[in-house]
Amino acid sequence: MDFKVDLTNCDREPIHIPGKIQSHGFLVAVNSKTYVISYISKNIEQYVDVIAQDMLGKPITELERYLELADDSTHLTQLLNLAKASKTDDVINPLAINVKGAGYNLILSKSNDELIMEFETTDSDLDLDVQKSIGRSVAEILSGKTLGILLQNAAAEVKKIINYDRVMIYKFNEDGHGEVVAEVKNDDLEPFFGLHYPASDIPKQARELYKINLTRIIADVDSESSPIITYQEGTPLDLTHSALRAVSPIHIQYLKNMGVGSSFSISLIAHGELWGLVACHNYSPRFIDYKARDASKLIGQILSSALEYRQDEEDSEKTTALNEAVNTIADYIKKDTDIAFALIKNKVTIQDVTTADGVALIFDDEINTLGNTPDIDQIKHIVEWLKVNMIDGIYYTYRFPEIFPAAKEYTDVASGIMACMLSKELGEMVIWFKPEQIKSITWAGNPEKPVEEDANGLMQLSPRKSFDSWNQIVKNTSEKWKNDELAAVVKIREDIIYAINRKANEIRLLNERLQVAYEELDTFSYTISHDLRTPLSSIKNYSELLLSTNKSLDDSAKKMIERIIKGTDKMSMLIKEILHYSRVGRTDIELVPINMTALVTEIKREVTAALNVPNLEFTIGDTPVINGDAVMITQVFTNLLNNAVKYSSKSQPARVKIEGKISNGEVVYSVSDNGVGIDVNYYNRVFELFKRMDNAMDYEGTGVGLAIVKRIVERHKGRIWFESKLGVGTIFYVSFKN
Repeated sequence: MDFKVDLTNCDREPIHIPGKIQSHGFLVAVNSKTYVISYISKNIEQYVDVIAQDMLGKPITELERYLELADDSTHLTQLLNLAKASKTDDVINPLAINVKGAGYNLILSKSNDELIMEFETTDSDLDLDVQKSIGRSVAEILSGKTLGILLQNAAAEVKKIINYDRVMIYKFNEDGHGEVVAEVKNDDLEPFFGLHYPASDIPKQARELYKINLTRIIADVDSESSPIITYQEGTPLDLTHSALRAVSPIHIQYLKNMGVGSSFSISLIAHGELWGLVACHNYSPRFIDYKARDASKLIGQILSSALEYRQDEEDSEKTTALNEAVNTIADYIKKDTDIAFALIKNKVTIQDVTTADGVALIFDDEINTLGNTPDIDQIKHIVEWLKVNMIDGIYYTYRFPEIFPAAKEYTDVASGIMACMLSKELGEMVIWFKPEQIKSITWAGNPEKPVEEDANGLMQLSPRKSFDSWNQIVKNTSEKWKNDELAAVVKIREDIIYAINRKANEIRLLNERLQVAYEELDTFSYTISHDLRTPLSSIKNYSELLLSTNKSLDDSAKKMIERIIKGTDKMSMLIKEILHYSRVGRTDIELVPINMTALVTEIKREVTAALNVPNLEFTIGDTPVINGDAVMITQVFTNLLNNAVKYSSKSQPARVKIEGKISNGEVVYSVSDNGVGIDVNYYNRVFELFKRMDNAMDYEGTGVGLAIVKRIVERHKGRIWFESKLGVGTIFYVSFKN
């Protein structure tokens, strides 16, 4: 397949199907069902007395007799069967085999409908037992106490094993460009340590292959690659898993320009992504066999695991501090009705959730700042720009002046920004600022690769011919934002928005909804007084009449009727108190210490008798005393426990738990259930009068209970909130001043 590489498609060069292999071995591919040869490398003719073209379409057994395998008991069909049955190629590779009296490693792999056999020479000048050296090398590598020493030890140990002229640890940055972060070399070579290499040196598709093939050898950059021939024209053989896969011509030229005769790399994978490479250069051709490469791969895998651990360890202190700040501020905004005060006026502030030098809170028509920030007018200008350009609620960049030219006036405080939107309509947001960090990057040659015009006028990539150090001064940039900073901002944004929806929005809408609320109360009062009290009186009167006139009732029936009468009396009393509460509204309440153990026990008895839920597990934990109005507090917990039992009644078993604790001068009670849960779309409507969820329509109710509960709790200067997950359950919390 002819694929011409130019500036528009370099990163799409199909390097997994080059149609060629390197010359230090030969390749045969067979159909995985018929074992008929479908692809073969032309250079087999240098190793075996056959004509490659003549072997196409022949069964593998036909080729086998030309190979003159030393062991008569070994047949390629058996080895192919073994490859088909193996889940991974690593299990079987390499297979030692003798071809015409010479030692080879047979490397088997799968490629779509083909099984690939690669015959690679075992010739190598390594005179040490690589396998035995692994234990010592790993111990030496892991002795490094810091990440830098760990990497330097790894480079030194790999050099001892493979004896290349230069061994580097090459780390990929976020934008794909690489940096040499450790190096061990022969004394006569110039150092590459600290040099940066542009992302185009190892394009994206090459980086993806490094994640699949953990080692890669280019034995001789001057050797001629051998074409793979096939009778399946137009269907190139996928060599993704091949050990002999030929190298991109651009990369070969790149290595030649560096003076490199042979290269070998080991992939370093951290958290599933390509962290970097152990990049090995030799300035003359050099081949190391499969077993040596496999041992090197093991070192790479151990180093990859150590990288994850050491990186996480070095980042953990900073991450812990950010998470603690997020959790502390989340507690502040749960308890304080003044959102701005909770975010900026406490010991821990919104600035502490990142490593920024300054922060601006744009909220409630005010701009509050902490630390080093642009001035108020400049912040207003940034806000207007962010309202247009922030799409997903979070925006961050470490080169803000390059994107927003007006920011070049204040690069000293805002070369980097991270912003989270709280309300786009109101222009409310939080913006963190990082100052300019002028730095000098030393590249291995000019990172802008020159181009050359070919005979057709097409601009062709030409790998850098000069690798002399090339310094670049980078301005208008800040320290980059870390992933843990982004995670902290995402979390605190969720907490702030929830607090706003729960507190601030209610305050903002209070004046508009006040008249509606009074009308709802009037309607509610009318419903209670006329539609409920009259039938309730009838129930009581008829029950008393039945009890006094019907002499045939047994004791059980009499007790049931007496309970009905008692219940109607209690309901009449509650209705009277509700009417009084709804009419008077702001009258003083009588606070008394309430024995919550007795109260909760009584409510439990009444609720369980009324609802009669089978398999109900009702747990009562600690019940500290509450100072409140006895009737109103009874109403609060009756509503909450009744809802908990009712909405969990279809769970098997139904679980309801109530418990209280004293914390920070408050008595906080929680009522939890494993019921239907609350849809997130209803979170801001839970406490509204006459509002019911769609998934609650199968349960009896009026949508009044939680509205009453909220009013009572607020009358007691308390708080009420909840946590819920649809289909899992709900926890309501109520807190009262101790």
